Amino acid sequence: MKSVMVTAPNTTEIVEVPEPTAGPRDVLVRIRACGICGSDHMYTMYGGIPPRQGATPLGHEPAGEIVFVGDEVQGAQVGDHVVINPMAASDGIIGSGGAQGAFSPFVVLFDAVAGTHFRVIPNEIPFEVAALNEPMAVARHAVNRSGAKAGEQAVVFGAGPIGLGVLLSLKAKGVEHVVVIDIIPTRLEKALAIGADAVINSAEEDVKARLIELHGEAPPVVGIRDARPATDLYLDAAGAPVVPTTVFGLVKQGARLVIPAVHKKPVEVDFGGLLTTEISIIMSMGYPTEIFEVTDDLIANWQKYQLIISDRFDIADVQRALEVAATPGAADKVMVTLD
Repeated sequence: MKSVMVTAPNTTEIVEVPEPTAGPRDVLVRIRACGICGSDHMYTMYGGIPPRQGATPLGHEPAGEIVFVGDEVQGAQVGDHVVINPMAASDGIIGSGGAQGAFSPFVVLFDAVAGTHFRVIPNEIPFEVAALNEPMAVARHAVNRSGAKAGEQAVVFGAGPIGLGVLLSLKAKGVEHVVVIDIIPTRLEKALAIGADAVINSAEEDVKARLIELHGEAPPVVGIRDARPATDLYLDAAGAPVVPTTVFGLVKQGARLVIPAVHKKPVEVDFGGLLTTEISIIMSMGYPTEIFEVTDDLIANWQKYQLIISDRFDIADVQRALEVAATPGAADKVMVTLD
């Protein structure tokens, strides 16, 4: 079969590889859709993913259909539609340094356990929406790390796929009011369609003044002389240095900042100036427990999640899909479908 691999720095190729075989404890999945992640571009730039050497398979946001179930596997039948936990694969993380990638017709789940390696989903959920499960788990982990709860007010910087996933998870947690901030009007329109209570174009509006208007003014405290919005929680899904800098200049005392975004440049922090804010800065990476936690909400609200997808390509055009996904501003969430 054919598989998309990183073969050298800034080089991907479609390579012939042996079709995987499954045994009595395994499940074979025909991949029907796989999303492209920003990390796919990073892997390509660096020419692979440690610890693997040489050709490295790509594709870690899969959904598919079970075509073989080993005699010793429980909780699965041929024909079931499934989402997959790439991190649980015993032969390495699927599409992220493991032996298999999901830009391939088939993936085998060795020693497969329902609820650990895969989860069955209703057949009416489109495969392209189901393939959002992995990045949405990243967003859900950030929200879980934040401690978000009903009645709070939150701000999400960045209306890309993770930011929109954070928005959906915040609303699922019962957060009262969520503002999404970005500089691209079409992204802000999408955020409103998905469920944002308000949006701010930070290229055109005063973020601090607008947040005070939307969330009210925090009570004054010793050491903070200017007016601050009553926002409880900020989440950085943009990864731009201006985001934490902006947050540091407007947080009320006791607010939290959660950062699931990858920052490629250092950010200068004036801890002396932040002392009286008692801000909590929380980093968030991956999805230690969230891969199937987010699935219920995805199933219940799949029409909203579907809006996150901006571009669709057939696997025959996967090289073009990877190029579009890697071009800044060209697309938001690119999905590749396989027959």
